[in-house]
Amino acid sequence: MSSAQAIRLWVDLTDAPRNTYHAQLEIPAKPGELTLVFPKWIPGNHRPSGPIAALTGIRMEAAGHALGWRRDPVDIYAFHVTVPAGVSAIEVMLDALTSQDSAGGGGPAASSNILDLNWNAVLLYPQGTNSDDVQFQAAVQLPPGWKFATALDVVWQGRNLVRFAPVSLTTLIDSPLIAGEHCRRIALSSEPPLHEMDLVADNEADLAMSPADLAAYKKLVAETGALFGARHYRNYHFLLTLSDQVGGHGLEHHESNDSVAGERTLVDPKLHLLYGGLVPHEFAHSWNGKYRRPAGLATPNYQEPMIGDLLWVYEGLTEYLGDLLAERSGLWTADQYREALASTAAALDHRTGRNWRSLEDTARSVQLLRLMGPQWESWRRGLDYYPEGELIWLEVDSIIRQQTHGQRSLDDFCRRFHGGESGPPKVVPYTFDDVVRTLNEIAPYDWAKLLHERVGATSTHAPLGGIEREGWKLVYTDKPNAFIEALEKVVKFGNFSYSLGFTVEKDGELQDVIVDSPAYRAGIGPGMKLVAVNGRKWSPDILHDAIKSAQGSDAPIDLLIENAQFFKTCSVVYHDGEKNPHLEHVASEEDLLDKNLQPLTQ
Repeated sequence: MSSAQAIRLWVDLTDAPRNTYHAQLEIPAKPGELTLVFPKWIPGNHRPSGPIAALTGIRMEAAGHALGWRRDPVDIYAFHVTVPAGVSAIEVMLDALTSQDSAGGGGPAASSNILDLNWNAVLLYPQGTNSDDVQFQAAVQLPPGWKFATALDVVWQGRNLVRFAPVSLTTLIDSPLIAGEHCRRIALSSEPPLHEMDLVADNEADLAMSPADLAAYKKLVAETGALFGARHYRNYHFLLTLSDQVGGHGLEHHESNDSVAGERTLVDPKLHLLYGGLVPHEFAHSWNGKYRRPAGLATPNYQEPMIGDLLWVYEGLTEYLGDLLAERSGLWTADQYREALASTAAALDHRTGRNWRSLEDTARSVQLLRLMGPQWESWRRGLDYYPEGELIWLEVDSIIRQQTHGQRSLDDFCRRFHGGESGPPKVVPYTFDDVVRTLNEIAPYDWAKLLHERVGATSTHAPLGGIEREGWKLVYTDKPNAFIEALEKVVKFGNFSYSLGFTVEKDGELQDVIVDSPAYRAGIGPGMKLVAVNGRKWSPDILHDAIKSAQGSDAPIDLLIENAQFFKTCSVVYHDGEKNPHLEHVASEEDLLDKNLQPLTQ
């Protein structure tokens, strides 16, 4: 489709504070039957998450006359319309209700002061077309006084109206827009390709980036250049929304990342720790996920189903790289990195669901698991291809270092696999065999056997080989884990997973109960409510005191539990005290993890 035949899209965002986006499309058409489709399978979500339920107010017209349309009885993302004779284009008007759509992450996409526009929520396109071949010319009208940021090129800008250069549907959906009353642009590089941090927040004070963070984000840009050796974008925008009102998410794109963090992330040390890996993770996706992409996820349009078998590479390797880059850039300290890694390792080592469900099955089940809450997560398993993928790739790094006597590491794999020639965005698909072949080029080993075992087999424990090979071990002490402690304070819940075997919300509702834990054996399950501990009203401190008192005692911990308006006392037999995960260096082993954490740039 040429630029002259481009679909024109105009989005009125002035009603964003009410979480309603109004869109109008002018779609070139020929007389006869036409089927238009709403994007269904959204990149980065890995599932059919296109917010079809929020699509409303649909009207179609041609030459000023209303057209009747029919939704397909089987594919609810498809709409049939008959184009009259003598007509070369039809107009489509629609509304997107965004109160439950935040880039597939749930929650609202706008507040009184900010908005996040993902173009897939406000458009239709002809069925059966390749998204690379469909051209769009988009424009937006912003609320008065709001500023915006996006990777799209601007061709005209008035007071509140912005027109963008024509792009393919692929590029449009790959280029979200954020806007708000309180915005800040920060240059992170001075030479092409340019890197820019674009911040929007509910409050002006939340935009105050410290000199240390500014230096860390600049170093993040330098570290990725040294790691991958090439950049597959023209320029890059870090689109970062700081808000407790807009739904939390992080979504990767070729030339930007669309991330939402807590509104005080830049000024609150606990939030800073919890969100420290978010932007590095999404930035690393520009190489691992957008440029190099599993063949099963490299679909020709947004209606073709995606196959997620290699999400342990797409997301798992990115989780590894995001945390590593957070430390190498200075967003995390080495101690914070190790505390986060210990938290990950302990959680996965207590996933009793790994006894029946392989990691690969969590990837194939993403469209189901992403919709589930925390109840029974340890038995059901969640999106474990993220954190367990991190442990697998740490093990790969440790094997490469040992096989090559420290001459090579996973950094070398990333440079060879994700590097290549710098330039504008493109997709280079890969298969499992491509991953294995490149690993063997870095360090000969039976990688296929190792990865098949880690991904396709069930197991009793998490793959801790990487931690152990790099000279460390997972231990439990009564000292709080810094990462878990910060999460407890921010989310307001208690994590007793490694002692009694459950997590509990501030109001006493039990989130998850680990199968075969002391609490599980006492008859406690998720969804029940903790009322009292040893006859005293429940609170985190009261429960911590009870755990300490039970250590060395023969008496159980009596928990008064409410279950569907009925009460019972469950006696939990546990005497081993507080247990919090940490990494401990093995004195007799070489500290390869410390070497891994060293920045590539000075």
